[in-house]
Amino acid sequence: MVLLWALSNTNIEAATWSVKPGETISKALIKATAGDTIRVQAGHYAERLLIDKAIVLSGTGRPTLSGSQLGDVIRVKAPDVVIEGIIIRDSGADLTAQNAGIYVEPGADRIAIRGNDLTYNLFGIWLQGVKDVEVSGNLIIGKRDLPSAQRGNGIQLYNTSGARIIGNQISFARDGIYVDVSHHAVFRDNRIHHLRYGTHYMNSHFNVWEDNEAYLNRGGLALMEVRNQVVRNNRAWGNSDHGIMLRTIQNSVIENNVVARNGRGLFIYDAEYNSLAGNLIIDNRIGIHVAAGSIHNQVNANDFIQNHDQVKYVASKDEYWGIQRGNYWSDYLGWDRDGNGVGDVAYATNDLVDRLYWQYPMMAVMLNSPAVQTLRFVARQFPLLRAPSIVDQKPQMRPYSPTWSHWLGGQGY
Repeated sequence: MVLLWALSNTNIEAATWSVKPGETISKALIKATAGDTIRVQAGHYAERLLIDKAIVLSGTGRPTLSGSQLGDVIRVKAPDVVIEGIIIRDSGADLTAQNAGIYVEPGADRIAIRGNDLTYNLFGIWLQGVKDVEVSGNLIIGKRDLPSAQRGNGIQLYNTSGARIIGNQISFARDGIYVDVSHHAVFRDNRIHHLRYGTHYMNSHFNVWEDNEAYLNRGGLALMEVRNQVVRNNRAWGNSDHGIMLRTIQNSVIENNVVARNGRGLFIYDAEYNSLAGNLIIDNRIGIHVAAGSIHNQVNANDFIQNHDQVKYVASKDEYWGIQRGNYWSDYLGWDRDGNGVGDVAYATNDLVDRLYWQYPMMAVMLNSPAVQTLRFVARQFPLLRAPSIVDQKPQMRPYSPTWSHWLGGQGY
């Protein structure tokens, strides 16, 4: 008899519960069992949900779930939950309590959050202590009427593994995607704008950041205290401070990114044993700022085009780039007598005047004076007076990127 009961129960199909306007989702959650689906019909539902079993919560016709600006709108405590197709809005505004549109507690592994609109929440999605989560195709807009420091982040990951953050649009939060102590994740095809940092990313290893666009933020991508990253095919443009920050980063690949019209295109600080290749750094105030012992990096086949200052580099000795394949520098004044596409003389990014200007910014008022221009000319003629510099011994005569002009003075592509 026990065997027959067990066999009969294995054939029970998961139930589907329908919730209509005037009804509550909470009651359906109480009735549902693990594996069930709750379909919420179009309408407005003013309630806060606690999901403590593996269910699918799916919206039909974009229903609105409002937390009435109290606490979390949805709190998830169980693994294998799916939340999709719902407008989730109006969390509380308590930073200490970390109020969120969707707050995912430790152990709620494999949650999938797909195709939702999360608007006017303090934190859009909070993920902590979970594995193998998916956050894809969501629109996340923070409490834009609050000062930036009083907002939460669009997506927050702490102590996670195997996350897939794909195809989200995030704006008007504090930081778009905040990542700490989270490994083996993929961040792909996200659009991140009007934030403090597009991503604030630290203490996290073996992750992939690709095909994202970070624009009109204070900082685009900020990757700090990390190693074994792949950062490729991203576009960072119009950010007031930096496009991509690489701070205390090792053993990583930064390739085929477009960094355009930022305050600083790339800011590289305490970075070692990385590969930077195929990047287009164009029309920034400073193309690349290198500081704090950033050495042993392979920098090949990049384009540095019409940046106001191509490189800011302050160090005690020269650093050699372009060992395998030289970079293209739009202000290179050398020649190519044998026509092999490589300049016959090395490119040095900085001179004595540049170094003096960085040490004494008030010199800016004198940069075009005859005395300073004479000093620049003399320093270039006499090697004993030259300042340590980035040196490219194989400067290219033509850009690698065939579409570089699309990014010159435009609005992003």
